[in-house]
Amino acid sequence: MNTRSSGQNGGDDGGEAADHHMSDYDVFLSDCPARTALDLVADTWSVVVVYGLGRGPHRYSELHARIGGISKKMLTQTLRKLERNRLIERRVLATAPAGAEYRLTPLGRSLLGPVTVLAGWAEQHAEELAGDDD
Repeated sequence: MNTRSSGQNGGDDGGEAADHHMSDYDVFLSDCPARTALDLVADTWSVVVVYGLGRGPHRYSELHARIGGISKKMLTQTLRKLERNRLIERRVLATAPAGAEYRLTPLGRSLLGPVTVLAGWAEQHAEELAGDDD
């Protein structure tokens, strides 16, 4: 599977892409594994959950109460997806009744910077992006 661009394979692309080389993957190629990563973090709920966990661990009920508009089913699916991809971890608490909390893993914390910038940009430009329905 070729997931590298010609510039990344040593071809001459004018130098600009080579100057910005960050990995061996090229998201412009259809079979690039980095697209899976983009798909994972590009949905609204994943971004909001990662952003929400940025200030520390939270229980499921705290996340559900904090994230307006998310159904319990969607929150559960999002948490499972993020856990499966090692962005968050679920820790069972020794409480009665039994509970669990979710926290960012080191990999998830590495995503927090870009997610915070994206969330800030969205909040700053929300009115412009909403358009004029008049």
